[in-house]
Amino acid sequence: MTHRSSFLKLICLTGIVLGTAQYSKLYAQVFKAGASISNITPELDKGIVGNFGTPPPATHIHDQLSARSLVLDDGARKLVFVICDNVSINREVFDAAKRALQAKTGIPADHILMSSTHTHSGTSAGGEGDKRREWRPHEPLDEYQQFLANRIVDGVRVALNNLEPARIGWGKGSVPQHVFNRRWKMKPGTPTKNPFGMSDQAVMNPGIGNPNLLEPAGPTDPEVSFISVQSTSGRPIALLGNYSLHYVGGLPSDHISADYFAVFADRVQELLKADRQDTPFVGIMSNGTSGDVNNVNVKGSTQKLPHYQKMKTVAYDVAEEVIRVHKTIKHQDWVELKAMQTELTLKVRRPDDKLMQWANAVLAQPADAKPNHPLEKTYAQRTIQLHKWPESIPVIIQAFKIGDLGIAAIPFETFAETGLEIKAKSPFKSTFTIELANGGYGYLPTPEQHKMGGYETWLGTNRVETEASRKIVSELLNQFSKLKLP
Repeated sequence: MTHRSSFLKLICLTGIVLGTAQYSKLYAQVFKAGASISNITPELDKGIVGNFGTPPPATHIHDQLSARSLVLDDGARKLVFVICDNVSINREVFDAAKRALQAKTGIPADHILMSSTHTHSGTSAGGEGDKRREWRPHEPLDEYQQFLANRIVDGVRVALNNLEPARIGWGKGSVPQHVFNRRWKMKPGTPTKNPFGMSDQAVMNPGIGNPNLLEPAGPTDPEVSFISVQSTSGRPIALLGNYSLHYVGGLPSDHISADYFAVFADRVQELLKADRQDTPFVGIMSNGTSGDVNNVNVKGSTQKLPHYQKMKTVAYDVAEEVIRVHKTIKHQDWVELKAMQTELTLKVRRPDDKLMQWANAVLAQPADAKPNHPLEKTYAQRTIQLHKWPESIPVIIQAFKIGDLGIAAIPFETFAETGLEIKAKSPFKSTFTIELANGGYGYLPTPEQHKMGGYETWLGTNRVETEASRKIVSELLNQFSKLKLP
């Protein structure tokens, strides 16, 4: 007997009379859910982004890239998740999709959360070539960006078509063995020169077995959180996971792949015995706060694995932990849904005159000149690009309430310690954060991490003020407090 039918029986036995508003909330508002998968795979021969140097042209598609949509409906309002297989998607692309969805479906844009998984094996959705890091918010979308926006819209509309009476539950497990902070403090005297000619305290990816390692520069978040929705008869509809791991990799540089995110989705479907359903099950993995977290244990030994083996190992372990916890959760007949969104203005870290002189001097050097750092010219170019950015930019900060679950959305590659702080201070019983949501503006180190330096803090990798993470956390906690109110 469901919670709703049990409560109805209690009312009949005790003679309790409900007011119209109470009756409407308990009985007329039926909780619904629907999900879908929309193919967003780019054509071959476009550059695969995610690493330094000239993006290699894609010559093979190992697995399709997808926009995976989940729509929740409590009878009064709808919340929409769209998780896309891409390294980072510009706000302009997401905004175009949201405008179209609001026009076609009536769902407010601030009730729609869109994010990137951060796979490093796909085509850019931020423009081609050097345009990827330029400030161009008012230019028309390029061919792939428009294709992506259109497919996102299609996917959400199909998920709406698939809405059916549903139950919802959530939970969290722990998978600590696959997350490592990739930023390390080095022993005193270790050379740590950066592209700007200065020394850093923290080094990203210092190398497996490096004898100069001192200690990790920050924590990791081993939690895997998830939302599960199923039909009233118990048939799985969708499962949305959240794990703070940058990506896994371990594949040829010219392959298109959704990385471990898609392997997780497929494995969850298998473990839930949800293969080949008439309305297909949709597994989803979103990226948590993984700006400084990867899958490389630098204290371990070098492993030579077949291509794609490592991402399979990670995905299977995460999926199996989710299903272990899934067996213990209680799905609810109805929960309240709420959303809140604000535009937060952040100052841009624009280069000063001295740094501009350095950048111009570097770029003026002969092509055969020996650089002081392998990435010197790369960051000289990024410095010139950032000089053309405005003094400040507006970014979307968003929060969802699903019963007593709070979900934060941040448009940056966010450090694990920021995600842990949000969880610790959240008024909700359970909380997780989706990064690279509603746009992508680079890395978001904390002020303390900025002081250590390192790749994620370099001008051009990070673009906004050093206090940005604190302002974002403050805004999210304010949103959570308001959403928590009756």
